[in-house]
Amino acid sequence: METNTNEMASNANRLFYASCFALITTAFSFSIRAGILPQLGEELSLSGEQLGFINSMWFLGFPLSMVIGGLIYHKVGGKAIMQFAFFAHAIGIILTIYSGSYTGLLISTLLIGLGNGCTEAACNPMIADAYQGNRMSTMMNRFHMWFPGGIAIGSLISSFMTDMSFSWESQIWLILVPTLIYAYLFFGQAWPKAKVEEAATLGGNVKAMLSPLFIFMLVCMSLTAISEFGPNQWVGLILSKSGANPMIILALTAGLMAIARFFGGNMVKRFNQTGVLLGSAVLATLGIYLFSTQTGAMAYVAAIFFALGVAYFWPNMIGFVADKIPKSGALGLSIVGAVGMFSSSIFQPIIGGWIDADKAKAAAEGFTGDELDLVSGQATLLTMTIFPGILIVLFTLLYFWMKNRKENTQTEVA
Repeated sequence: METNTNEMASNANRLFYASCFALITTAFSFSIRAGILPQLGEELSLSGEQLGFINSMWFLGFPLSMVIGGLIYHKVGGKAIMQFAFFAHAIGIILTIYSGSYTGLLISTLLIGLGNGCTEAACNPMIADAYQGNRMSTMMNRFHMWFPGGIAIGSLISSFMTDMSFSWESQIWLILVPTLIYAYLFFGQAWPKAKVEEAATLGGNVKAMLSPLFIFMLVCMSLTAISEFGPNQWVGLILSKSGANPMIILALTAGLMAIARFFGGNMVKRFNQTGVLLGSAVLATLGIYLFSTQTGAMAYVAAIFFALGVAYFWPNMIGFVADKIPKSGALGLSIVGAVGMFSSSIFQPIIGGWIDADKAKAAAEGFTGDELDLVSGQATLLTMTIFPGILIVLFTLLYFWMKNRKENTQTEVA
């Protein structure tokens, strides 16, 4: 019996390490591809619009395969989904290097996006099923630390290789390294079964997803995702006009997020998931507000608050659903993640509209050049505090909702 327990623990840990390398592949595909865009555009004579469409394929493939993966997880198994992820990653990487055309890059980026979505669809429920209680929260946070961690590592590697005049092809080959490692680690491993019987049925998943708590969490997820990805997309561009170094802000934010997620389990154990989410919303609001008012060295202080705020959003939203709405199963986790991605893509043009409006207003007030970009950009960042600000209210409601539910459960048991 003890031997079987040890084997299960060993198997779960190997699956977890494989999941981490799969998420590093996702992070590398995000950061390294971003780093080589100027080289790609120049070498293949691509316009900014064409490069934008290539990038959009990454965001399209991600939620698409995440939802499909969640629908079929308990039918085909996580192993089959990760086999497709490896196929999509490997073919996508090779096609990126050898296609040499705009159409080829669209297809290759879509394939890589599909592989990334499959990683989330397979690995989130695997971790939820393989570990119990606070251990599950710890491992979920440590799994998701490799997205910002991988972005930080990938950005530094890409920057170094570009400075050393390495070709963009050699940088893309680098994404294949964690891809081959996760394929080896996953090979021949048995996947854990669902903790709750209803979680393994589509009917049970849908019923749980129609609950008020699940729908409430979907609303929260749309706001946590844009609170993280919204400012991240624009803050470097805006603060570069204030004397701050965008690359240092990116590395500082990503590095701190990774470190914070490593210790995420301890935070959940001390403050529980709702307490952590509420505290995160407060710090994120403060961080974005500081971004909108500070310049120069103080921008790095703002980055610290922002990173510590948004670090716990994604893994603990997933962990909360896995822990408190277990019957939603793999599909529920995939839907929550997909809503986060869709929210990011929907709100980006809206934020762009805010920037245009704020720029027109600042220009009318007489600002020009870098000062115009800084003043209008900071005005937009101030507007972005709306997202985590609403979350403070929602997570306060959630805190008392869960406290009341716990007290009612204890009363029923008594």
